[in-house]
Amino acid sequence: MQSIELVDLRTQYLKIKEEVDQAVLRVIDSCAFIGGPDVNAFKEELQNYLGVKHVIPCANGTDALQIALMAIDAKPGDEILTPSFTYIATAEVIALLQLKPVFVEIDPETFTIDVKDARSKITSKTVAVIPVHLYGQCANMDAVIEFAKEANIRVIEDTAQALGSFFTDKNGVKHRAGCIGDIGTTSFFPSKNLGGYGDGGAMMTNDDELALKLKMIANHGQSKKYHHDSIGCNSRLDTIQAAILRIKLKYLDSYIDARIAAADYYNNAFRNMDEITTPVVASYSNHGYHQYTIKLNGVDRTALQDYLAEKGIPTNIYYPVPVHLQKGYVEYGMKAGDMPLTEELTAQVLSLPIHTELTEEQLAYITENIIGFIRG
Repeated sequence: MQSIELVDLRTQYLKIKEEVDQAVLRVIDSCAFIGGPDVNAFKEELQNYLGVKHVIPCANGTDALQIALMAIDAKPGDEILTPSFTYIATAEVIALLQLKPVFVEIDPETFTIDVKDARSKITSKTVAVIPVHLYGQCANMDAVIEFAKEANIRVIEDTAQALGSFFTDKNGVKHRAGCIGDIGTTSFFPSKNLGGYGDGGAMMTNDDELALKLKMIANHGQSKKYHHDSIGCNSRLDTIQAAILRIKLKYLDSYIDARIAAADYYNNAFRNMDEITTPVVASYSNHGYHQYTIKLNGVDRTALQDYLAEKGIPTNIYYPVPVHLQKGYVEYGMKAGDMPLTEELTAQVLSLPIHTELTEEQLAYITENIIGFIRG
């Protein structure tokens, strides 16, 4: 049996090696390394895939979040609602812009933002909410949009883990993740469902005015060359990454299907185990399984991880410390016990290998060892 990886990028690459190598060599031969034709082609192809009016590529997913907040004209001291159970980048950009992150509890089943708790934390300074589409599944965007309209605040979707997933609204209409709020943001970090071979990111919007601002801010605040109408930054997707992403975009749905198949195997293997809660798939969203994350009930997580590591099975914890308890965020006034659902979850979650190349032999080996450990 081939060794098990948490994410197997090499085997995936080998299947598309000829296409990728030719694309990279084409860019090198053209010497159009910045802003080459593949960047615009990728932008248009991603727009068509997502069914959104505007895609603005940028350097990485963190930049995408920062530029989105700059585009809504958030001012120092303004408050941004966001879950604490997320990767640090979501809150990091808020703090970097001298805004105030206001941390919100999660839904205990989907681990995405709890809109009821968000409502309770609205103040006169609240200007936006950032729902995180966690692990590959959408937040409840009907509830988010309704709440945001009531509060007259902006919605910035963090779609770094869920590009390609879709949300079904209350009218039965499907929307791609990242294309529902005012601005969607995403990352093309290599391990993502649509990942490059380096850093990359993008912003999505159906708002023409916001699209112009996003594009301008990402390009030094330029309205045209050497004319800087706003404070901006330098954040762009390089041509080699765009060329690679064009190829991988063609396979994105099949990649997601492969992840779903692996998740189905896990779900079936664990279906009768009270010690394991498998991912809940909400009625309003599919699940792209950027991560396959179980919740352990009465199981020694550290001992299980150590046992699996001895068996050559990698695992990870996304996320062991919620953002509101990170040392860098103590100034925002939260302490242990303030967010009990989030804090409990961080002690229970465990992510198993999930990627497009998992074989049934590998899945059987992983599940048999987990079940064997738990049942002794």
